[in-house]
Amino acid sequence: MAKLIIDGSEVEVPDHYTVLQACEEAGAEIPRFCFHERLSIAGNCRMCLVEVKGGPPKPQASCALGVRDLRPGPDGEPPVVETRSPMVKKAREGVMEFLLINHPLDCPICDQGGECDLQDQAMAYGIDKNRFSENKRAVEDKYIGPLVRTKMTRCIHCTRCVRFTTEVAGISELGLTGRGEDAEITTYLETAMTSEMQGNVIDLCPVGALTSRPYQDSARSWELRKTESIDVMDAVGSNIRVDTRGREVMRVMPRLHEDVNEEWISDKSRFIWDGLKTQRLDRPYVRKNGKLKPASWDEALDAVAKAVSGAKPDKVGAISGAMSGVEELFAMKSILSSIGSPNMDCRTPGSVLDPAKGRESYLFNATIAGIEESDALLIVGANPRFEAAVMNSRILKRVKMGNYPVGVIGDAGDLRYPYEDLGAKADVLQDLVSGKNKFAAKLKKAKRPLIIVGQGALNRSDSSAILGLVAQLAADTKAIAKDWNGLSVLHTDASAVGALDLGFVPGKGGKSTSAMMSSMDVLFLMGADEIDMKAVKGFSVYIGTHGDAGAHKADVILPASTYTEKSATYVNTEGRVQMTARAAFAPGNAKEDWAILRALSAKIGNTLPFDNLNQLRSVLYQEFPHFASLDEVAEAGVADVNGFVKSLGASKTGKTMAAPLTSPIKDFFMTNPIARASKVMAECSAMRSGELKQAAE
Repeated sequence: MAKLIIDGSEVEVPDHYTVLQACEEAGAEIPRFCFHERLSIAGNCRMCLVEVKGGPPKPQASCALGVRDLRPGPDGEPPVVETRSPMVKKAREGVMEFLLINHPLDCPICDQGGECDLQDQAMAYGIDKNRFSENKRAVEDKYIGPLVRTKMTRCIHCTRCVRFTTEVAGISELGLTGRGEDAEITTYLETAMTSEMQGNVIDLCPVGALTSRPYQDSARSWELRKTESIDVMDAVGSNIRVDTRGREVMRVMPRLHEDVNEEWISDKSRFIWDGLKTQRLDRPYVRKNGKLKPASWDEALDAVAKAVSGAKPDKVGAISGAMSGVEELFAMKSILSSIGSPNMDCRTPGSVLDPAKGRESYLFNATIAGIEESDALLIVGANPRFEAAVMNSRILKRVKMGNYPVGVIGDAGDLRYPYEDLGAKADVLQDLVSGKNKFAAKLKKAKRPLIIVGQGALNRSDSSAILGLVAQLAADTKAIAKDWNGLSVLHTDASAVGALDLGFVPGKGGKSTSAMMSSMDVLFLMGADEIDMKAVKGFSVYIGTHGDAGAHKADVILPASTYTEKSATYVNTEGRVQMTARAAFAPGNAKEDWAILRALSAKIGNTLPFDNLNQLRSVLYQEFPHFASLDEVAEAGVADVNGFVKSLGASKTGKTMAAPLTSPIKDFFMTNPIARASKVMAECSAMRSGELKQAAE
């Protein structure tokens, strides 16, 4: 620890702090443009100048000065730092004057207006006149893709965007070229950025040089109502803020959560919002004479109730979708239980994940933040870059810390960090278990090895053998211990863990997803659009939000609410319980999913024991208490390692197929109905497809 006297107050801070961080600990407000806590120090803008007593007779940049480098007083007194002295005030005003020499006076038309760091600091340190008579410099705008809009004349060369793309996104797509007056931030060759996290540079930019292209000229920040919520585009559970104006979602922004997404979100999470209002289902439909016809709620529910009443209980089933909340799954499970049906499933065909084997058998046990504590990584049948972009940046962060071997089994492509390609086929696991593969020694040498198992390994006919081999490898390398469980399942669906926690899997004698599609007389599709609709037979009921694959196949459509239009519980891949909040209302006659099922239960004659959301949650929490513990990861420790490995069916002789392990996500931008309804996502997908085709040629 180091002691300092800052503005007359003595403070004690860790000796690795910068003076800027120490000043903030003391309650002093330090202006800055280039400094960011999660990026390397650049020392470009010089706005954070402070006066250090006993140091050089000039102000110093506090962001680039460590407290351990400060000189104590003549009698050993703590170093003295002033943040409000006349020298500091004059220096900051001088820096601000230089920054505004070339900055255009276009605040009234700038999308950053009202949220601009330069505006705020100019109010504090700006002057009322300009002493420079030369013409302002103008810089040509660059096209860097359909997501980020550039107005480079506004750029103050803080290089936050450059450091982000290199250090967090993992690809050097932006850089600074030229010197002096010719300096520019650019992609060098004018091409679109390819990172799945490029939208974060919009938040990082302290001026209006980089803004959101889809949001361009749409609204002002003070017009928007801000609602804190949770993202459901993947299973990471990124914390977000949904900004709305009236009934319309205008933009999605990240929220800080150190253990989940830090302060980043993926581009799909950020720019999906235009898909929330296009191709929406806003009224019930019933298929008559082979065509879907608009109907009233009573007509639609009567049609469903008639079909359910006319079918045997073991011929009624339900398949959950990627974005189903815990509440509606609980209501659906209650309905099926009331009529005596064991047919329900939340897993894609081939998956062998089973709640009966323990919660730790399907969670990302190491936790997302725990990635930074691991010291070796094996990825099996997953592509974190497309399946969980924010988590992939956390892996990159750990790689940059050094001494972190990464091995990959499967066709992962460019993960944005170096890794050892162990092969694409599952038989590599047998070599690792037997010790024939050299990477096994690296895992055994590690104190906290991490093994990530993706859906590409779990959605196959040999997934049981694969999971067994992975469990055996985890036991052999001590990846599973009392204080560390490195065997981690990476889910791609936001609803997956919550559904498994509920036990939304086939009961005794029940059928799985693949069996239900062809054998049910009545099949409920709860936003399930990613299954093969050609295999669905019998009477199907689609409870969803968009006119996607499930709606085209359905005999009855019951319009539901999206994640921004309801309060729903989701559990992320690590088992963290989180809750969305209603930011807007569903269009037309669409209703919340649980309310639809409550009304349906009354029509069937087995009325559910709740009339509102609070009553539903009361019943839910009685049966599953951990859902009431928001923002917590319930303990899922492994008391008996050998018993856990045995429960997963570990076998050194497990037979695996010759087919390579591949990620289920082929197109990052087209993974769910909201994404497929988004014009922005379609443009990104088309551009990415063109780039891949060009690269192949």
